[in-house]
Parts: sequence; structure tokens; C-alpha cells
Amino acid sequence: MSETAALSGPIPLDPPPLPVDGVAVARLYGEPLFAMPQDLYIPPDALEVFLEAFEGPLDLLLYLIRRQNFNILDIPMADMTRQYLAYVEQIRSRNLELAAEYLLMAAMLIEIKSRMLLPARRTDDGKEPADPRAELVRRLLEYEQMKLAAAQLDALPLLGREFLRAQVAVPQGSAERLPVVEIDELRQAWADILRRATLKAHHHITREQLSVREHMSIVLRKLQGRRFVEFHDLFDARAGSPVLVVTFIALLELARESLLEVTQAEAFAPIYVRLAYQPS
Repeated sequence: MSETAALSGPIPLDPPPLPVDGVAVARLYGEPLFAMPQDLYIPPDALEVFLEAFEGPLDLLLYLIRRQNFNILDIPMADMTRQYLAYVEQIRSRNLELAAEYLLMAAMLIEIKSRMLLPARRTDDGKEPADPRAELVRRLLEYEQMKLAAAQLDALPLLGREFLRAQVAVPQGSAERLPVVEIDELRQAWADILRRATLKAHHHITREQLSVREHMSIVLRKLQGRRFVEFHDLFDARAGSPVLVVTFIALLELARESLLEVTQAEAFAPIYVRLAYQPS
């Protein structure tokens, strides 16, 4: 067979794709495909490569100014508008919705250029009219400041990007976790200790040597030179219960020996004590 006949013969087909799992060449939503579909449509914009991405019309204008080294305070509107419209024409043919915002800025640039072509008119007070580009320059400067600030913030170390938070796994039971004690819990614990101490306190009884005869002499000395003494005046409440008991026993002994008299004018009246023998 000659070379010409070989070229005019049938063109060999591409080899079929290798099966994925031994049987099917692919799986779509879990269903196996044993042959590639013949009517598979791939839209022309399925894969697009964007060399320059802009976040809006101001971002595009700022890019064009910096690329051409234009003075932002004295923008050549003719060159700027021409380059801007060329870019808008490219994106309008692909995405009309995205181009709408850019078209609005294009109309603003054309208006500024037309106002610059007209002769300037002085204001009523004789001052020079404002530059038509002033508002656009103000917006561009503010946008550039915000863009630089955002770039500086983005350059800061970010958790999960530049560094990761250190994590240490502590095995359960290797480190004892002490509970957090609040001040109210500490106060309640101290009150419980005092209460238990009061319940477990022992009552100690001590023996005190008290003489009835001595207190009989004390009572007689209190009655000397006095005609009547109220009963409660003979007792000292600060002396304690044992002394009061012994004093009362001393009074009874003196009354039993007829050395003093206990009198009362009527029922519920004050009780008085006096010596049974009063010297004349």
C-alpha cells in the first residue's frame, strides 16, 4: 500500500477511555456510565482565565491611571475614557449584568469630558468654576486609601493562614483539675465548721470553793446601818450563778437563825430585808 493510499484511508478513532472501576468509564450521581455521551455540550465560557480582576469601576480606573503613570489630580480624560471603554466593551460581550455598573461609570466619564470641552462659565460671584474632574478625583483618592488600608490589614498575620493556634492534648486523668471555689462557698464552709464545733463542745464543770458563812457575813455588813434593803439589792448579778446561789442560802441561814427579817407590805409588793436587832 502506498503512502498516498494510506493517508486517504479511514482515520482511526481515538481509543476508548479506560474504565474507572473495571466496568464503567465514569459515574454520574452514583450511576455508572459505560460510554461517553455523544450529545455532551460544553459552553464556550465554561473555562475562562481572568488575567486582571477588578472589584468595580473605581478599581479599573485606578489601575489604568497607575499603569499609564497619569497624575491623578490632572487626569487626561480622552485617553482614560478610550481605554476604559475598550475594557467595558470586552466584558459587555461576555457578561452584560457585570458590565452594567461599568457602563454607568463610562457615562460619567463621557459627561466629564464633554463638560471640559465646553467653555467655562464663571459663577455669579465671579469665581472660577469647579473642575469637572474634582468629584471623580475625590472618589478615586478615597477608594485608594481604603484599598491600601485593606492591603495592610490583609498583610497582618492571620490565624489559620500564617500561624495556627497551639493545641496540647492532655490525657484524661493525668492532670488533676481543681474546682473553682467561690467566696460564698468558702463562707458557707466556715459557717458549717463553727456550727459543728458548737455541737461538739464539752461542758466543763469546775468546783469553786464558796463559803456560806463568809457570805452570811457579807450580807450582815450590807445591812449594817440601814433600816431596810430591797431583796434584789443584796445580790450582785455580775458575780455569776454560783455566787448568787450561795448568797441566797446565806440569807436563808440568817433568817433561820433569826438574825434578819424578810418583810412585805402586801401581795406583789417589794420584798425588804432588815436586821432583826436594831441598836437604839
